[in-house]
Amino acid sequence: MQEIINQITDTIRTAAANKTPLRIRGGGSKDFYGGPLRGEVLGIGAYRGIVGYEPTELVITARAGTPLAEIEAAMREQGQMLAFEPPHFGPLPSPLAPLPRAGEGNVVPASPGNGMATLGGCISAGLSGPRRAYAGAARDFVLGVRMLDGKGDDLRFGGQVMKNVAGFDISRLLAGSLGTLGIILEVSLKALPLPVAEATLRFQKTAAEAIALVNEWAGKPLPVSATCHHDNALTVRLAGAAAAVRAARTKLGGEEVAAGAAFWRQLREHELAFFRQQQPLWRLSLKATTPPLNLPGAQLIEWGGALRWLAADADAQTVREAAKFGGGHATLFRGGDKSVGVFHPLPPALMTIQRNLKRTLDPAGIFNPGRMYPDL
Repeated sequence: MQEIINQITDTIRTAAANKTPLRIRGGGSKDFYGGPLRGEVLGIGAYRGIVGYEPTELVITARAGTPLAEIEAAMREQGQMLAFEPPHFGPLPSPLAPLPRAGEGNVVPASPGNGMATLGGCISAGLSGPRRAYAGAARDFVLGVRMLDGKGDDLRFGGQVMKNVAGFDISRLLAGSLGTLGIILEVSLKALPLPVAEATLRFQKTAAEAIALVNEWAGKPLPVSATCHHDNALTVRLAGAAAAVRAARTKLGGEEVAAGAAFWRQLREHELAFFRQQQPLWRLSLKATTPPLNLPGAQLIEWGGALRWLAADADAQTVREAAKFGGGHATLFRGGDKSVGVFHPLPPALMTIQRNLKRTLDPAGIFNPGRMYPDL
């Protein structure tokens, strides 16, 4: 594996010397996300495998090219999970698939990829699934990382335990950076036990009623682990101890959904009919108590009201003004005209911090240029 790292390091140093942009790529399942793709492809799919897994310590460490499905399968065998439920947005391959070898298209020059979600892509995208509002985001589960910066230096941040840090926590800062700050080599993640019991309930509610109800439940000792509202139907997942789930199911009422697990998987992977519409898809992160937004198009609400999906041919300024009104921000998640900017514009002070981070970790500006902001 050191041979692969050496090859990647040589590629970085050559690119930095020549000011050649590099497009960092795992399996390519998140290629649609972020700004336009630019630069020569630097694949990391060959750098894969679980480095260490200590179920009793609730910590797993794996290389960035490791298929996400392989990690999740290993954890399920131990009755554990990645509690932030990362979406794959790609096929779920067999963990027994043959390992690619260095020089066979996974280190520059790279193959087009197979759409397989990898751990590196999972952390770089920083996306979380239905359980995020109740368990935490992807960055909250990152304990430590090993990475290569824009000079080809091999760096380590964090570790395998939760601890306080002074200044920027680089290991968590990489979550959601879309590969613009460095190449993730290895990640240590916190694991959590699988819930003993789960149940999915459905209620007929308007959007306003659903938002009020889920926020009321948030203040009560209920084992709610996911919510979704669309087309006047509020779907709720309960998870935890069998007695707690049973008691909550009795208290809340509603209609039990037999195929609950399939519904939440389809929601996580954007396989529901709502996500198959042809209009651009916007992702709005708001205060959970924000009333229903008066925007054109179809909407789906997750995370107890804090996440609103909008499928519409709406003007970017209109969508972002609505998000600002709701105390949050809007991202052009998929489709549409990316020239309007995929991510919500940062205030000047935050943009200065972003520039300084980029300059420090990637001084030549070669990693995924324009993937987050046009001039970075």
